[in-house]
Amino acid sequence: MPERRTVALVTLGCARNEVDSEELAGRLAADGWELVEDASDADVAVVNTCGFVEAAKKDSVDALLEANDLKDHGKTQAVVAVGCMAERYGKELAEALPEADGVLGFDDYADISDRLQTILSGGSVEAHTPRDRRKLLPLSPVERQQAAAAVALPGHGTAGAATAEAPENVPADLPEGLAPASGPRAPLRRRLDTSPVASVKLASGCDRRCSFCAIPSFRGSFVSRRPSDVLGETRWLAEQGVKEIMLVSENNTSYGKDLGDIRLLETLLPELAAVDGIERVRVSYLQPAEMRPGLIDVLTSTEKVAPYFDLSFQHSAPDVLRAMRRFGDTDRFLELLETIRSKAPTAGARSNFIVGFPGETEADFAELERFITHARLDAIGVFGYSDEDGTEAATYEHKLDQEVVDERLAHLSRLAEELTAQRAEERIGETLEVLVESVDSVEEDGGVIGRAAHQAPETDGQVIITTDSAARHDLAPGRMVMAKVVGTEGVDLVAECLFEEAGR
Repeated sequence: MPERRTVALVTLGCARNEVDSEELAGRLAADGWELVEDASDADVAVVNTCGFVEAAKKDSVDALLEANDLKDHGKTQAVVAVGCMAERYGKELAEALPEADGVLGFDDYADISDRLQTILSGGSVEAHTPRDRRKLLPLSPVERQQAAAAVALPGHGTAGAATAEAPENVPADLPEGLAPASGPRAPLRRRLDTSPVASVKLASGCDRRCSFCAIPSFRGSFVSRRPSDVLGETRWLAEQGVKEIMLVSENNTSYGKDLGDIRLLETLLPELAAVDGIERVRVSYLQPAEMRPGLIDVLTSTEKVAPYFDLSFQHSAPDVLRAMRRFGDTDRFLELLETIRSKAPTAGARSNFIVGFPGETEADFAELERFITHARLDAIGVFGYSDEDGTEAATYEHKLDQEVVDERLAHLSRLAEELTAQRAEERIGETLEVLVESVDSVEEDGGVIGRAAHQAPETDGQVIITTDSAARHDLAPGRMVMAKVVGTEGVDLVAECLFEEAGR
């Protein structure tokens, strides 16, 4: 009998990282590794790091150090860093953090089992050497699909040669709970939780060149997944009990441009919504400058597709946006939101903003205030600008004093909190379709948490469903019910369950 090997995956960062972790879990499970939830119960702790901003990098380092402490107090024998921070810094991270027994890049994912086994056996694996992943594929999007077969793209499955029947090195009989290989580049995947919500990667990489963002340099150029693979994975997730899928990538509005059809998302969404068992399809990461009438129509009128707009505005003052290498202004952004709400008055809208960008004047900041005051966004994230390695903005002059950045961050954060609470109050009286996500059997009244169409996991608010203990047994996670909003708690909604199935 082969030796029992256990591994735990610790995931930091965004939903894209969560998908990558489940692909790694699928590869490891297919090769006989036993997945455990608690890193202290694992032979190897794999930390899927985030390398987006300084705060996220610090969290990643802290997670690695915490996992390393388990080598003295638990079963853990090795700690391995993967993910964006490992890809971005590679050997530099290995030298700065000798506590990590391995620093593996995306190119190592296809052989993750062998890499971990080598490390667990006391061997060494050379730390990843970073490179600009934008240069790995052709500049022209339409030339990328064939070339992408030789490039490691997390969430896209096996890189390199693969037959039309199945990727190389995949067992014919997969363990229970492991996603089947449905196409030449379909990823193996193993769910790491039992949530009724799961993310599905629509594409990888980004062709935009925002001056503050380093993501394209370590995630590479934009590459769409084929619709058949997205559909196949969605069907498998539905079989696993998933009720809502969230489509993720660095830029979903670009989906299909490398497949010869920039409007491919408009075609794919109704097909995903028609998958048996799926009750809601949500699209995240939309670029305002790339929004088109047809996409707005599909997002606002297709049954089971959430009228939800996660729009990456970042700022609204024209001069700041140009310095960011972005487009738009306050009035154009407000017109976009007005167009959306003319088609779906209760549509959800959220965004993130950067304050204190180099050269941002008091007038620019006031313009941003004007925008968010009139935008009626359901959720707002605010970040203070900080230099990021290798970005154009890091070389800019006219940097603001940190004290000014901090003051503007605090001011806009307070305003955002007030405005989103007001927006939540506007929803009192609405009847919502709510996906139940958790039920606390201990609570005497309430204790049922769900989300409506305008609320994405993690980033937005939630719905607190009130009901008596006798009726609570009917509200299991994964059930979609109707509820009437009767109050708010900040950005969260309080709603009375109507105990009606949601429209179908």
